[in-house]
Amino acid sequence: MKAESAKILLVIDDDELFCDAVRGYLGNSAMEVLTANTGADGLKACSQNRVDVVLLDQNLPDAEGHTLCPSILMSNDETKIIFITAHPSFEGAVKAVKCGAYDYLSKPFEMEELSLTIENAFKTLALEKVAQIVDYRNHKESEEAVIVGSSEAIKGILKLIEVSALENAPVLITGETGTGKNVAAKSIHYKGPARKGTFISINCAALPENLIEAELFGYEAGAFTGAVSSKRGIFEMAENGTLFLDEIGEMPLHLQTKLLGALEDKKIRRLGGDSIRPVNVRIIAATGMELENELDKTFRRDLYYRLSVVRIHIPPLRERQQDIPELCDYLLKRITHSQEFKVDDSEMKRLMEYSWPGNVRELKNILERAYILQKGKTFRPSELLLKGSVNNSADHERANEDAVVSLEEIEKRHIKHALERLSGNYTRAAKALGISLSTLKRKSKDYGLK
Repeated sequence: MKAESAKILLVIDDDELFCDAVRGYLGNSAMEVLTANTGADGLKACSQNRVDVVLLDQNLPDAEGHTLCPSILMSNDETKIIFITAHPSFEGAVKAVKCGAYDYLSKPFEMEELSLTIENAFKTLALEKVAQIVDYRNHKESEEAVIVGSSEAIKGILKLIEVSALENAPVLITGETGTGKNVAAKSIHYKGPARKGTFISINCAALPENLIEAELFGYEAGAFTGAVSSKRGIFEMAENGTLFLDEIGEMPLHLQTKLLGALEDKKIRRLGGDSIRPVNVRIIAATGMELENELDKTFRRDLYYRLSVVRIHIPPLRERQQDIPELCDYLLKRITHSQEFKVDDSEMKRLMEYSWPGNVRELKNILERAYILQKGKTFRPSELLLKGSVNNSADHERANEDAVVSLEEIEKRHIKHALERLSGNYTRAAKALGISLSTLKRKSKDYGLK
């Protein structure tokens, strides 16, 4: 019985004994072998099946093999065609390649040779599919790497991104959680010479301390219990691309030394290994912490200066409220796939009065939830906003017109309110606030919240 994911090989040859021999030698549960004795039957088989590899005889009763290539590739342009002929010639080989042949074999040949050629054709097909997936992913990510807004702050950020993209110097992106540090990093990557390479992101706060070194630099077999084989680290995987180190302030001190060495020398050593491996990786780091306050305490001063050759700070959304209408339009187009879905003026006013402690990530979350939960044509994202976080609350103004509350106090109250509303469930509270779980726990600890 043919497996759903079985590879398909089509043999087009007028020698029935040869066709039967190939089917008997290669046919199995992982590969289905179809046969055709004429060019017409071969084309019919290609139109009815998604053929992966075609073994094509040059001399057929009703056609010459090379004349069938365009029609075979029209049915599936990924098909690999292997020409076979009993009358080999240089001119014939050139003609086969020009027509789209993957390889060329001369009769007689051993079945082992044929099997190896077909196996290589399948491997090439698989690699091409992986490359297509990577190209598609990169294309989609580059489309999403857009900094939206027309405020002066955003204009300045866009200029810095354009300048830093052309260089290979490290970049440090700072800003609160949810402001778009990851988007800015991707924008730098896809605008620069490393855009054809891989963009790999790692959150330093999300990995246990004992795993970060192995993930970054890789390890050799026997480096620790459970390391039964060698493994490349993220530095090696990001070769000729960009490595984005999010929450860099959470990196342990002893690893900061190794990271500094990798930046300075462009070389790494796997955990448990002796050999030095050169690496060519663009480093972009990000943090929501005030690293200047941590220098010589929890963060190395020399690493800070090495990372911040270019410094980009993304201000919180509450400091650039004029960007909110533009952000809403952009996010709604991506959420609804509609060019006409808009937020009405009254709703926009409420959104612009909100303090957005979760920044752009929270805005996207609110819009998406409101779109899913809307009834009919009623679209009211403001109903999903947490109470007590509106900048211009009339009740608050009447209660104390002269009071000026610090942004830190507003954030503390907002987090406390979210935890109370969600019965102390940190996971749900982090999701509602649009911030990571590690950030919520850190802020709760800093503010003394239980």
